[in-house]
Amino acid sequence: MEHNISVGLDIGTTKIVAMIGRKNEYGKLEILGIGKSKSLGVHRGVVNNITQTIQSIQQAVQEAEAAAGLKIEGVTVGIAGQHIRSLQHSDYITRANSEVVIDDDDIDRLINQVHKLVMLPGEEIIHVLPQEYKVDGQAEIMEPIGMYGGRLEANFHVVVGQVSSIRNVGRCIQSADLNLEGITLEPLASANAVLSQEEKEAGVALIDIGGGTTDLAIFRDGIIRHTAVIPFGGNVITEDIKEGCSIIEKQAELLKIKFGSAWPGENKDNEIVSIPGLRGREPKEITLKNLSKIIHARVVEIIEQVYVEIKNYGHEEQKKNLIAGIVLTGGGSQLKHLKQLVEYITGMDTRIGYPNEHLAGDSDEDVTSPLFATAVGLVLDGIKRQERKKIEQEVEEEVVEETEPVVEEQPVEEVKKEPVVERRSFLDKLTDRVKDFLDNAE
Repeated sequence: MEHNISVGLDIGTTKIVAMIGRKNEYGKLEILGIGKSKSLGVHRGVVNNITQTIQSIQQAVQEAEAAAGLKIEGVTVGIAGQHIRSLQHSDYITRANSEVVIDDDDIDRLINQVHKLVMLPGEEIIHVLPQEYKVDGQAEIMEPIGMYGGRLEANFHVVVGQVSSIRNVGRCIQSADLNLEGITLEPLASANAVLSQEEKEAGVALIDIGGGTTDLAIFRDGIIRHTAVIPFGGNVITEDIKEGCSIIEKQAELLKIKFGSAWPGENKDNEIVSIPGLRGREPKEITLKNLSKIIHARVVEIIEQVYVEIKNYGHEEQKKNLIAGIVLTGGGSQLKHLKQLVEYITGMDTRIGYPNEHLAGDSDEDVTSPLFATAVGLVLDGIKRQERKKIEQEVEEEVVEETEPVVEEQPVEEVKKEPVVERRSFLDKLTDRVKDFLDNAE
């Protein structure tokens, strides 16, 4: 596989998407191929049938390979699911010498301390995101590196998940003959694809309505402040239509997509859809008003749960107000009149998020659908990871060149302080741990 090509694999409850992309000369993302398959072994974002999931992954990957004319080797995968939860935590370290400036090592020490938090059985910390720092009691410091101080403390946003679920995803990818190049939290991937930097600064809530789960990510001042996964999505709406109208799931899904609306007032009483009966039975007649009442009831429940999370973050405090409102994305966001309903319930400005923020201008219309927001975000994440590796390699090569003629220690120390290399995110470390686990588990 070419070096600057990245593959995102979105393992969802309803569909699995493999997307191949690369950066063009303008720094925009060009999509080379997409493969999509029905997801059979995933329930509410969690793998519950390894064999079926592997088959679905292989099918999506083959389709993407055929479209792009490339062989896929490694993928960046998203993790979500009902086992993900988040919490806020503050921690501090006392530095041995306050007359030496704070550097990366201090921050790593502080972050590693957060990893020692005791979790529920089977849970592990996936993500530790520093919010803001305090140095010797001075608050609201965004970047403490280079400052003097004895006590360094920070507020953290900690994301926790079931480690066995993450390993199962890794197992599926390995069994489908693919390399696991990176793991990313799905709400973060979707956010990268559909939000602009201005929105992240102003304060915005991204709601990604998938088949099995609804993911929420809240940004303010350019930093992620809150994440949550609500274990309902488009599938429960289909389920309700199926039960309420006594029809089969396939028909319920089609009804929802074609005639569904989240706002019952839109339909007149005499608008009726006729559904063919099962083998030799009479066709069923369903009024669109009833259909939208069923949809409305469930959508309101989902939105209200999300709104509780937004309030938990503290949206009603002036300092935490989300000026850019709400951005809806994911397949479920395509429901008619959903935007109006969300605005009505939350009183916040709302728009539908299309993943065209970073895409090349001539991208296919299919790609810019909210359905593919997470996949686009995962491809972007893979490209970013490759760029970071490249920089690290260049820095290492420089170190080698510099160390040859001189005593070894000096230049290495110097290069350590180079700001070029981004700190490895915990997700990179998690990826390595999942890989190690899979290698040793055979």
